[in-house]
Amino acid sequence: MHDTITVRENGKDLVFSFDDINSFHGGGFPGGVAHGLKSMQAAFPLLSDTPPERREISVLTAFSGPGGRDAIEMATRALTDGRFVVDRSIGGRDVISEPPGPYVFRFTYRGRTAEAVIKPGHVREEFVVLGAKTDRTAEEEARLEELKAEMAGRLLPLPATDIYTARLLP
Repeated sequence: MHDTITVRENGKDLVFSFDDINSFHGGGFPGGVAHGLKSMQAAFPLLSDTPPERREISVLTAFSGPGGRDAIEMATRALTDGRFVVDRSIGGRDVISEPPGPYVFRFTYRGRTAEAVIKPGHVREEFVVLGAKTDRTAEEEARLEELKAEMAGRLLPLPATDIYTARLLP
């Protein structure tokens, strides 16, 4: 399935769906939830042939959005356990003018690190411009909410490898 992630807790498989994660998150940033989910789906198979033990995964990312953070937290508990670090310097400053922007995720598990980097075309310029605007009108706020939901709806049906390029780092 394209909308779930499986991890292990003490050898027991735990499956989290997009809906589970989005509920945990509170629903405000469904596009970010989708990015967190898809980045894990792209990277985790490179780290292990079986679902990884969630509390052994460390995360370094340029993505600071609450949806992505909460997706990764629910699956890995990395934020709670102090294994989640945001470092904007590993990404480009802007997803449109300096791809990949913040959409870079590095997951480390048992001595291996997999990096997931967004492919071009998955984050729309209108979303970036409107999201960066500080004095949005009520109409612009409504449009931004539509764009967040649109992004999640567009990304969820796709295989993660259509959205993110994942590779093992040396």
